[in-house]
Amino acid sequence: MAAEQRVMVVGACGRMGVQVREAVAQHPELRVSAALERSGHPELGREIEPGVSLTDDLKSALASCDVVIDFSIPRSTLTNLRGAAEAGVAYVTGTTGFSDGERAEITSLSEKIPVIHAPNFSLAVNVLGWLTREASRRLGPDFDAEIFEIHHVAKRDAPSGTALFLAEAVAEGRGQELADHLVLERAGEIGPRPEGAIGVQTLRGGDNPGEHTIYFVGQGERVELAHRSSTREHFARGAARAAAWLVGRPPALYPITQVFDLP
Repeated sequence: MAAEQRVMVVGACGRMGVQVREAVAQHPELRVSAALERSGHPELGREIEPGVSLTDDLKSALASCDVVIDFSIPRSTLTNLRGAAEAGVAYVTGTTGFSDGERAEITSLSEKIPVIHAPNFSLAVNVLGWLTREASRRLGPDFDAEIFEIHHVAKRDAPSGTALFLAEAVAEGRGQELADHLVLERAGEIGPRPEGAIGVQTLRGGDNPGEHTIYFVGQGERVELAHRSSTREHFARGAARAAAWLVGRPPALYPITQVFDLP
């Protein structure tokens, strides 16, 4: 039997961190070997997995792992990713809300180590992206595209990375550049809907893990494609699957679609 790949979990005591640890424990090729939290966390030093104590020492945590799984915030992710690139450790991250410059840095760091950076690690959501692209291509310009998303009150970025991923799928299906057609805000006297617009509307409330609906609205009919999450488990399972897939691959920025064998 092949040796289990050693995983460092960033934000190991957070909502996603706990789910990721459980998903790693259930994966036959992986085990948690390091658990990272912010400096000052009240549980630093506590053993949270057999033989694994919570730490804020990035360098020592990286020395004991083969791959990192990180769902945190952009500033933290970039700090950890820089350290991983120096240590030669593969990196899986679902952090969203990066600026263009920060995304460029992720791409640059992927020249040193294998990286997967995806807005969503759910297999179903990535299949939804494929369906959205195909629907956009086949329905054509006679159907207006609008996307609705809702997440929990603690989510920092808006719209969600997944909503933008789906908007990009609409644009690709139409052969458009998303930046030229994206509409994130409507208020006041806005005039008629611009031709080819791709609207994204955001709601925040409660503990909702995430809902996304794509509307293709035609004359007298509409098509709706939707994904609704009731837990975070499927995100964590997808990230664990990506981590097992990524270890041992050459440096590059890999799309999550390769992990799921999607076109």
